[in-house]
Amino acid sequence: MTTPSIAPVPLSQPYYNAPFGEAVRRFYKKYATFSGRASRAEYWWWALVAAIVNLVLQTIIQASGVGRLNADGTMGNPGPVGVLAAIILFVWVLATIVPTIALTVRRLHDTDRSGWWVFIALVPLVGGIVLLVFTLSAPVPAGERFDLKAA
Repeated sequence: MTTPSIAPVPLSQPYYNAPFGEAVRRFYKKYATFSGRASRAEYWWWALVAAIVNLVLQTIIQASGVGRLNADGTMGNPGPVGVLAAIILFVWVLATIVPTIALTVRRLHDTDRSGWWVFIALVPLVGGIVLLVFTLSAPVPAGERFDLKAA
């Protein structure tokens, strides 16, 4: 007896309960796609990856002495490892800023909100909290209006 093959979820649709690897693959496949929707699993698996990479690189940078004051009041020398980690962090941020914003916009679409709500994060103190609540929200069927329609 063979097990039935499960058809992959098309990129044009949100992948609810997406496994870790598939969520990361979809993030890169939909690099700058602002239309459509993204499930909570797609969004939060990527948030976990981004947080871990940022934490590791920031830890390396801090451990190398960046921003450390010497006893004589001069700045500490970060050394080659710290400089390399800072360069990698800078490239990482540049390479992921557009797809992260696109993913957030698609997540907002899944909650039936306009992607323009992403700019609420720019409001000091409360903006990030509001965006967090929106991204934690359950999908709303009316969010289908953001899907691409076949001509």
